[in-house]
Amino acid sequence: MPLIDRITRQGKKKLLSIDGGGIRGVLALEILLKLENLLRPDIDGDSFRLSHYFDYIAGTSTGGIIAAGLSMGLSVRDIQSFYENCGAQMFVRSNVLDRLKYKFDSEPLAVKLKEVFGSETTLGSDKLQSLLLLVMRNATTDSPWPLSNNPFGYYNNPDRSDDNGKLPLWQLVRASTAAPTYFPPEVIIIPGISDTDRHFIFVDGGVTMYNNPTFQMFLMATVDRYWSRNPEARWRTGADQMLIVSVGTGTCPDVRSGLNPNDMNLLFNATTIPSALMFAASNEQDLLCRIFGECRAGQTIDREIGNLVDSVGPLPKENKLFAYVRYNAELTRAGLDALGLENVRPETVQRMDAIDGIPELHAVGKKAAERVKKEHFIGF
Repeated sequence: MPLIDRITRQGKKKLLSIDGGGIRGVLALEILLKLENLLRPDIDGDSFRLSHYFDYIAGTSTGGIIAAGLSMGLSVRDIQSFYENCGAQMFVRSNVLDRLKYKFDSEPLAVKLKEVFGSETTLGSDKLQSLLLLVMRNATTDSPWPLSNNPFGYYNNPDRSDDNGKLPLWQLVRASTAAPTYFPPEVIIIPGISDTDRHFIFVDGGVTMYNNPTFQMFLMATVDRYWSRNPEARWRTGADQMLIVSVGTGTCPDVRSGLNPNDMNLLFNATTIPSALMFAASNEQDLLCRIFGECRAGQTIDREIGNLVDSVGPLPKENKLFAYVRYNAELTRAGLDALGLENVRPETVQRMDAIDGIPELHAVGKKAAERVKKEHFIGF
């Protein structure tokens, strides 16, 4: 079915979101594999892909790689093979002179992304079988850039010289993964409406409020301004009309019980504030979804509010905007112990570049995937 027919047809909509988190995307892929196996139909099951079930797929950073692959019709096994075979190759150390600016060279990652997505594939390509949302940060304009292939979007107009649909998909994914201090930024040339090319510098979308892009995806699916070329085509809300599934790459709050105020110097703040903001932003996106949606499953957010499953918030149950499910794992000592993984060391799985921890990330993901239940998808 052509994408434009799929997104304008009547009926219930299913949306999938994947967080950022570097190589910890391996953890999310185990959850997605369980989802794929659970949702696979009895007839023609071998050809089933998550893009056949989900109408909109969003991702930031490593989640953007996964989301783009799923939207193109790759199986979860295909993407797992990419991470297994290319994970170490993506994290190739930069030269000594560049080491103070970033840890890894961008070229090996760019080469691999071109191989997977094709150097000529664009955001507007008909190879994409679902709506796709990629999040990056435009450092030139100091603003988050959530880009979608929605054909009714304001900047997805083939008549415009700056049509986002003409941008190379691999380069947008690469931009979304350009984590500061890990990879150099990505420069994307966007033709101007006055025939003047504009060079924008992009970095990882994880340093915006959308490392977890779930609620932003919901807004882009339902707010008329994101469908400005056909506002009536925007998707309808309701817990019986829309299902949103959000998949994390593991959380790792850094508890510093012995922290001394005198230790909080410029270097301390420079190295800890970005991850603290990313953690808080991801939690806030999750919290918004649990409050405005009908939360069917999710881990405890904190000891005060619990997991908000079947809770009553500002909206009565009959007015909830969507049904919502969140799958994730906590990568602290307590969180790993709760999964029965006493033999996995937190420091092995917490780093975004923990290539040596891939086997352990698989183990954590498999345990987290045990929380995926068929009853979470009733009605969809």
